[in-house]
Amino acid sequence: MECPENMKVCEIPFNSTNKYQVSIHKTRTGFVLLMKGAPERILDRCTTIVRFNETEPFTKDLKKGISKAINHLGNKGERVLAFADLNLPTDPYDRNYKFDADKQNFPLNGLRFVGLISMMDPPRASVPDAVNKCKTAGIKVIMVTGDHPLTAAAIAKQVGILSPGSVTAYDIALNRDIAVNMVSEKEKSMCNAAVITGNDLREMSSSELQNNMLNYQEIVFARTSPQQKLKIVEAFQKLGHIVASTGDGVNDSPALKKADIGIAMGIAGTEVSKDAADMILLDDNFSSIVTGVEEGRLIFDNLKKSIAYLLTSNVPEIVPFIAMVFINFPPVVGILAIMVIDVGTDLWPAISLAYEKAEADIMTRRPRDPFYDKLVNHRLILLTYAQIGVIQTCAAFAAYFLCMMEHGFHWDKLVGLREAWIDNDAIVTDSYDQEWTYEERKVLMHKCYSAYFLSIVITQVADLIICKTRRLSLFQQGMTNWVLNMGIFVELSIAAIAVYCPGINMFLQFHPVGVDVILPTIPFAFIIFGYDELRRFMIRKYPEGVIDVETYY
Repeated sequence: MECPENMKVCEIPFNSTNKYQVSIHKTRTGFVLLMKGAPERILDRCTTIVRFNETEPFTKDLKKGISKAINHLGNKGERVLAFADLNLPTDPYDRNYKFDADKQNFPLNGLRFVGLISMMDPPRASVPDAVNKCKTAGIKVIMVTGDHPLTAAAIAKQVGILSPGSVTAYDIALNRDIAVNMVSEKEKSMCNAAVITGNDLREMSSSELQNNMLNYQEIVFARTSPQQKLKIVEAFQKLGHIVASTGDGVNDSPALKKADIGIAMGIAGTEVSKDAADMILLDDNFSSIVTGVEEGRLIFDNLKKSIAYLLTSNVPEIVPFIAMVFINFPPVVGILAIMVIDVGTDLWPAISLAYEKAEADIMTRRPRDPFYDKLVNHRLILLTYAQIGVIQTCAAFAAYFLCMMEHGFHWDKLVGLREAWIDNDAIVTDSYDQEWTYEERKVLMHKCYSAYFLSIVITQVADLIICKTRRLSLFQQGMTNWVLNMGIFVELSIAAIAVYCPGINMFLQFHPVGVDVILPTIPFAFIIFGYDELRRFMIRKYPEGVIDVETYY
């Protein structure tokens, strides 16, 4: 509780522009002005210093010694605050004087330097690992802070934003015991990282800032203002980057609003920052963002896998109708059979891919280009329709032709046979000149439906297994997704019930067939598996090669 003698009569709150806080208190003898804030701002305003309870002139040597102490503490990652005071004279600051913080009708220079205080706010233990994961994943981590440049650089090195072998102009200045502005341009050109201050940013044009961003992979921005944080976000966006910005204060709001993804802190964050952000981090932990990136990549991966699985069966479903129109084949597969595939056998397996665990390399890939790497792209269409889909179609037609051949119809006999085949009154002869009535042909047609349908289901099982991974081998990924494993069982069970269960098969226009009819499908299933294993092997062995560029969906 404040005593009446030391009552606060005026205050200038801390802000990111001034980087200091001022309060004026009434004492028994008059008024005293107290200031605390960034050391470089306080030191410039002091002309005297208190030493051994005596006030002495603040000489250049003393300032140099204090600056060295500040640099030493900052280099250890400690945040340093400086303190100063000034006893205001009774003339004109008498008891009735009206202080005005807006007009600042009191002195802010000629202060007495009182001392320093340093604080250690160590980063969480999980942050270095999270930063390393970001770098491995191709995510560039930039520190933007209001701290002293040396403090910012030290913390950045602790968490891995600046790698151990990085060299900045501040490192050179410290080693040579000189001011950073005395480091030559030649020495700066040898640096592989940069610490850029708010003063530097004021003098930089947008193009110069972008050049620095291109030249240095590791950058720390220190002593920045809210406008400069916004400028940094805009510069990265102009270079074509997708920018995520984190923050917790009012000063961070412009950058959070402008960034492609603004992430506010849920515990320490202000309401203004939360309103400006797109996401709120409930635990205020940077590593949670990295976990979110990994989960996002997993969701995107599994969506692609599910789409690839569903699209593949479209080819063997469509080609029979094209054959009926252009080659005049007898009906190959029925509409109800296709419905059973689309809303029956394929449903659980497609959903089960959402439960697939992340591939081991998911956090070593480069971030995807949103303008090139779409959810459904030409590579996915090419793989599903022109490659795996074609193999499935060949397998299904092999079963269909075998079923027809077992009953006397060779493939050449089928061309142009559709009109006669579906005519109720027509008598059709097979390749051995045996006559077939409409009812007999109808039973054979339903057997062919069954053979074609079962062939698609069996090859879809192989397709489901290869869709588990986009780059890694199945032997690396394993078969630990038990939702998917159960999906295979459910898929085959539905197919068996649809074909062999009396009553249901009649409704779905199926007729039981022997195992021998669908045996030709088995080699095609192994071909699908082997083909895709080889494709993924070539992608891993020759990254950026033709196979990678044209088939990695």
